[in-house]
Amino acid sequence: QVQLVESGGGLVQAGDSLRLSCAASGRTFSSYTMGWFRQAPGKEREFVATISRRGISTAYADSVKGRFTISRDNAKNTVYLQMNSLKPEDTAVYFCAARLLAGILTKAYEYNYWGQGTQVTVSS
Repeated sequence: QVQLVESGGGLVQAGDSLRLSCAASGRTFSSYTMGWFRQAPGKEREFVATISRRGISTAYADSVKGRFTISRDNAKNTVYLQMNSLKPEDTAVYFCAARLLAGILTKAYEYNYWGQGTQVTVSS
């Protein structure tokens, strides 16, 4: 099993940047596919980005492609989400997720470990 803790959220203005971090416990981090999801009030959890075990393969939601970058440092048991050119519609709680399964996983139900979330608020 793995425990996930997100950090790095905050209040920013449109056009600003943030980098979210997700720190994972345990010694098997490199065996997990990792993902980022977000959830705004009244909406379902939405896929943002995913990264393969070795960090070679990534996938992004169309809404963030070209603005967000997912990466991981397996030596530090950490996955990151670099968010540039933030927009008000990016406002949400951002969750880190993990699954002990190889592949490109873009659905919330494909993950079985979740962090507590970190709030990102982008003002106009």
